[in-house]
Amino acid sequence: MLGNTENWNTFDIATKKAYLDIFLPNEQSIRIEIITSDTAERVLEVVSHKIGLCRELLGYFGLFLIRFGKEGKLSVVKKLADFELPYVSLGSSEVENCKVGLRKWYMAPSLDSVLMDCRVAVDLLYMQAIQDIEKGWAKPTQAQRQKLEAFQKEDSQTKFLELAREVRHYGYLQLDPCTCDYPESGSGAVLSVGNNEISCCITLPDSQTQDIVFQMSRVKCWQVTFLAFLLSSCLKKMISEKMVKLAAENTEMQIEVPEQSKSKKYHIQQSQQKDYSSFLSRKSKIKIAKGDCVFGNIKEEDL
Repeated sequence: MLGNTENWNTFDIATKKAYLDIFLPNEQSIRIEIITSDTAERVLEVVSHKIGLCRELLGYFGLFLIRFGKEGKLSVVKKLADFELPYVSLGSSEVENCKVGLRKWYMAPSLDSVLMDCRVAVDLLYMQAIQDIEKGWAKPTQAQRQKLEAFQKEDSQTKFLELAREVRHYGYLQLDPCTCDYPESGSGAVLSVGNNEISCCITLPDSQTQDIVFQMSRVKCWQVTFLAFLLSSCLKKMISEKMVKLAAENTEMQIEVPEQSKSKKYHIQQSQQKDYSSFLSRKSKIKIAKGDCVFGNIKEEDL
């Protein structure tokens, strides 16, 4: 249990051992032992050790502040940055009933393919896909829903995820409802972000609805406010993934580096894709490792 931490100073907290509940996409939680000054990056490492997720795939997952509202409605409050302290952020959050949740953290559904050789990663993707469909974030057609339900009954995770990637808004992150001034002042909007686009379902003052899509290729800049911080994080993530994809498509990049009034050309060869064939057996399910308290030095590059 967390005490009253509202007046804690993030950089002047009592460092001690504590327990933190991490919620998986199936809404079940695991309890890990941490140090109150552990960063989100360190907590994610402890979580991955406990559930058996390969460290090489940590970059595809992240910790979020989440909450479940009325009728089980899921709300993602924010993505915890690597340098943030989850224990402190959870205790000082002004949003009631917040929890720390583990979710995948990439916006391009095609990146699922990188994780398919890791049993634990597939389990997490499968849990989140089911959750997103149940919560209405992903919107399958009736025919798709029937096939997905059949695959779910068969526990055919691979076939389920292959079909899920064809579902509208699969892998998108849906933000809480907000108001906007487009196309009319006072309009309500629900934003879904992913796959290089911002999809807006807008409800006009007369209750009519419009679906508007903004392609990221046409977004040049945006203004960030505190309330739009999660949206900004998603936009930056999509841009970084786009840059990585473009770099990968070029087998060789040439960079000019000036040195003592002379220019030297350096060539960067595209790195070979990592082989994940040595990951956990696909027959296994997520298992909780014993001795889950794994302490070590916290990286401080970003502090």
